Amino acid sequence: MKLPPFEYACPTTIAEAVALLAAHDGEAKPLAGGQSLVPMLAFRVASPSLLVDLRKLADLRQIEISDGGVTLGAMVRWREILDDARLQKAHPLIVAAVEHVAHYQIRNRGTVGGSLAHADPAAELPGIVVTCEAKIAVVGKSGERVIAAADFFRGPLMTALEPDEIITEIRFPAWPAGRRFGFQEFARRRGDFALAAAMLFYDQGGGKATNARVGAIGVADRPLRLTAVEQVLNGNAIDEAVIEKAEAAASASVDPDDDIHASGAYRKALIGVMVERALHNAAA
Repeated sequence: MKLPPFEYACPTTIAEAVALLAAHDGEAKPLAGGQSLVPMLAFRVASPSLLVDLRKLADLRQIEISDGGVTLGAMVRWREILDDARLQKAHPLIVAAVEHVAHYQIRNRGTVGGSLAHADPAAELPGIVVTCEAKIAVVGKSGERVIAAADFFRGPLMTALEPDEIITEIRFPAWPAGRRFGFQEFARRRGDFALAAAMLFYDQGGGKATNARVGAIGVADRPLRLTAVEQVLNGNAIDEAVIEKAEAAASASVDPDDDIHASGAYRKALIGVMVERALHNAAA
C-alpha cells in the first residue's frame, strides 16, 4: 500500500528533533527504526504531516552498564542487544526477551525506544520494563522527565508521551548475581506477536524466593505485573506445589478478551502455562 503524503526531517541533535515535533502541534511523528510506524502509515492508521527521523542522534545509541544497572539508549537496536556479550551477565532477562522479538530482519532495524513508544500490548520490551520496574527518560520542549514504566502505558498504542516528547533512554535497576529468571512466550509462528508470554525473576535467601517479580503480555490492553503470583512465590521454596499455585494464580489474575487469534479463555489458561514453564526455567 502507498504511504500518505508527509514532510521529512532528519535532525542531528535532540534539541532540534524536539523543536520540530513541538512546532507541528501534535501532527508530527518521530521515526526510529520504522518497524511499527511504517506499516501504520501504509495502512493509514497514522498520517502525520511530518516524520522526524532520529537515526542521526548518536547520543541515543549507547548501552551503558554500571553497578547501578543497565541503561539502553532509545535508538539501540535489538540486534545490538543480542550482540553485546556483557548483557548476558548484566541483565539476562532482557536478552531472553529480545530473542523472541519478531524476525532477524526486524531485529536489525527495530529499536527499543520505538517499541516502547508504539506500546503494543503483546510486545516483549514493554513487559520487561514493567516487570523490572525500569524508568523511561523522555525529553520535550519543557525539558526532561523520568516516567516509571508502570505509569508509561495507558492502553493499546497509548502512552504517557506528550506529542513533542521523545524517549531518550531506558534505565533498568542492577541485576544481582545469582538471580533466577525465566521467559516463556507462545505464538502461532516463530516471530509472530505473542498470544501470551510470561517473564519473571526472583532472588533466593535460605532456599526461599524473595523479591519476586512476574509480568505478562498478550492478555490485556497493556503489559501487566501479576502481583498475586509474586505473593505466591515470595517466602517459599520454588517446588512443584508452589509452581502449581503460581500457575493457578496467573490464570486467575487476567481476564482477556476474545479476538480473531484466540478466545479469552484460551489466553487465560495459556498465561498460567507460560508462568509454570518460566518458573521451571528459573528453578532449573
